[in-house]
Amino acid sequence: MRIDAMEKAKKGINHFLYPGMLFAKNGHYVITTVLGSCVSICLWDPILKVGGMNHYMLPLWNGEGLPSPKYGNVAIPMLIEKMLSIGSRKEDLVVKYFGGGNVLESSHEMLNIGERNIILARDILKSEKIPITSHDAGGNTGRKIIFHTGSGDVFVKRLKKNEMPI
Repeated sequence: MRIDAMEKAKKGINHFLYPGMLFAKNGHYVITTVLGSCVSICLWDPILKVGGMNHYMLPLWNGEGLPSPKYGNVAIPMLIEKMLSIGSRKEDLVVKYFGGGNVLESSHEMLNIGERNIILARDILKSEKIPITSHDAGGNTGRKIIFHTGSGDVFVKRLKKNEMPI
């Protein structure tokens, strides 16, 4: 069965986002990722109908080695810059964020990476003055996220512990 090129363009090109990565390009994409304590920021430009997403694992880069998008304080500014480089204006961007689940059995507050990832996201987005239009974060479940960059729609499936990838 042959897929018509126009139909494929409407649906978007599929891209799986691995932990510690980010993705933003002109065009319509369907970006998928799976989150536990990690957080993903979905930036969308409703004027240009483009979007981007990151998937960070830890809140803060300690300054050693090269800065990496596996850290929230690196990944969020990098995603904003990437969106600006493809033509978006910062004042047009809106955000939805997801993840930060407490999926590891730990009662020690310092180890609650998910909650620390969420707090960092809120703080950076507030300081960047990018409005949060939606979020599904925290709790004790993982999530599968599907972001349609052409429409700004994000679909979330909450995962049971036995559905989480190791």
